[in-house]
Amino acid sequence: MSTLPDCQTLLLELHNGVLHITLNRPDSRNAMSLQMVSELRAVLAAIHDDRAIRALVIGGAGGHFCAGGDIKDMANARAQGTSAHRDLNRVFGALQEVQHAPQVVITVLQGAVLGGGLGLACVSDIAMADHSAQFGLPETSLGLLPAQIAPFVVQRIGLTQARRLALTAARFDGNQARRMGLVHFVEHDPQALAERLDEVLAHVLCCAPEANAATKKLLLASAGQPSDALLDQAAEWFSDAVTGTEGVEGTMAFVQKRKPGWAS
Repeated sequence: MSTLPDCQTLLLELHNGVLHITLNRPDSRNAMSLQMVSELRAVLAAIHDDRAIRALVIGGAGGHFCAGGDIKDMANARAQGTSAHRDLNRVFGALQEVQHAPQVVITVLQGAVLGGGLGLACVSDIAMADHSAQFGLPETSLGLLPAQIAPFVVQRIGLTQARRLALTAARFDGNQARRMGLVHFVEHDPQALAERLDEVLAHVLCCAPEANAATKKLLLASAGQPSDALLDQAAEWFSDAVTGTEGVEGTMAFVQKRKPGWAS
């Protein structure tokens, strides 16, 4: 059995071959900090070859899944120059590692499912949501790009829907997410969501772990994958945006809880 790393921003619970990973920064609606991403990558690396762990269930603490990337990390990176923003953004290529985890990845989506949180939903094998969960790609409303997220969103829901969502920063609920194919199940209360998770896990555990891992690899290869070259280029574009006039104004407006100049 794998030795799980110590984590400060994730809660880990292993039970009956299922590793429950809870994003645990409730004060920021579980926004993804550099530390959280680093810890998630460490967990994925530790369990990669462990077929005794059959499924990963990713959820969030405090009634929210994930509100996206941590704006404070972006502000800190700004002081370090352009390359720091590029490197910061590329770290979120961890979505690729989640997508390729040999285990079945299930996301349980409540509250805020924004930016990188929506990206996590898009790379999961099975996604289930509360009907009132709020999804969205808010990056362009901050003068930024959904750089590491966009390729996975396109792969999940198609170019037409991805264009609409990314270019309007529109919010939508769990029922709309199901209609566009982002999530598979929508429930109306936490108890129903827990029961749906139990039902899905029972089906997953009926399948052989090596067969599931190989089948997942085959399916992903059949669909085509976002490439490292594309994600590297996306990180460059993100760096240009976040250090440009719009990125500075958008992120400052967010921190100051006001509308950016172009939205006033």
